[in-house]
Amino acid sequence: MNEEQFNLELRKLLKRFGVGAQREIEQAAQQHAGQGGALKVRASLTIEGHGEVLVIEEQLPLE
Repeated sequence: MNEEQFNLELRKLLKRFGVGAQREIEQAAQQHAGQGGALKVRASLTIEGHGEVLVIEEQLPLE
């Protein structure tokens, strides 16, 4: 395995995920604007052959 190439591809994947996830969260927040409370967000990472390996849950305030 070429570790340098792997790390480059991994960074590309994480950037695509981060940009896409932020866009979706911002759109959801705009739809719920003015309602107060919090936006419940759950992100999960699944690796084929390993199943769900990481889950992050947060409540983002909408105030």
